[in-house]
Amino acid sequence: MANLKTQYAGLTLQSPIIVSSSGLTMHPERNKEFEKAGAGAIVLKSLFEEQIEMQGDTMLQESGYPEAADYIRGYVKANQVENYLNLIRETKALCTVPIIASINCYRADTWIEFAKHLEEAGADALELNVFELDTDIHSKGGEMQKLYVNILKQVKKEISIPVTVKLGKYTSNLPALVNQLHANGANGVVLFNRFYRPDIDINSLQIVSGNVFSNHGDLSDTLRWTAIVSGKLPNVSISASTGVHDWEDVIKCLLAGASAVQMCSALYTHGAELITQILTCVDEWMNQENFKAIPDFIGRLNYANIPNPTLYERSQFMKYFSNRD
Repeated sequence: MANLKTQYAGLTLQSPIIVSSSGLTMHPERNKEFEKAGAGAIVLKSLFEEQIEMQGDTMLQESGYPEAADYIRGYVKANQVENYLNLIRETKALCTVPIIASINCYRADTWIEFAKHLEEAGADALELNVFELDTDIHSKGGEMQKLYVNILKQVKKEISIPVTVKLGKYTSNLPALVNQLHANGANGVVLFNRFYRPDIDINSLQIVSGNVFSNHGDLSDTLRWTAIVSGKLPNVSISASTGVHDWEDVIKCLLAGASAVQMCSALYTHGAELITQILTCVDEWMNQENFKAIPDFIGRLNYANIPNPTLYERSQFMKYFSNRD
């Protein structure tokens, strides 16, 4: 058999497949099933500061005691954080693969507070789930990049476990941002986060949720930017995410330069056994291509290693449609 181990963000993984942060990773017993199926690491469902505050506001409205606002919000926060810490502890007790905690906050001090607690609970690494939609017409270019870097710097000062940053693809000059994050201590980046997608119900005239699952078509952007970033910044550890649905997708991401891949939507549909099936196919492909280990082909087709790197930069359909009626 081929050696399926890989290195990501300073962690040694038994396979390149990471179970992405989602409702799937909220339960220790299910996380153990993912490990048995061959997952190399598991990212726990994100701890959202905004969600905690919304729950506190809901409880406050139901209580009818506005004077108890601070107590109720404090109680809800403490309870939710403790539940998350227990998720880390219980999952660590059952699993041997790296367990990566995930947080999403909007207050500077909360990022630090949560990060400290998660490290103390035993998380092997921390994924910063950072994204803020910039809709201010008066904002200056580069402000969002500074936000990412400042959050990372504050967290890195307080904890010693590896810290990765999960990025959205709607970011100007992504390689420059990744370079700044790497220079300020990021142990890796995740390309990409999949955000809430709004839709419009034309019958009820309301805003509703769009499709929450990714599809194969989403992989193209993931491959493009994984290849470009890994080619320009060879020392950056990348986990490719969004659009990864089968064994071929996994191999494509590794060839593009990812050290690991994150899967979510496909696992919702097919269950943990899909990981075993994918790894079996990856192993067969590696034997067929005479690759003995994952590092043998990581980045083989990234921006720096192909004769015409502009193939990853092309944005128009000239070749395909210029001569068509």
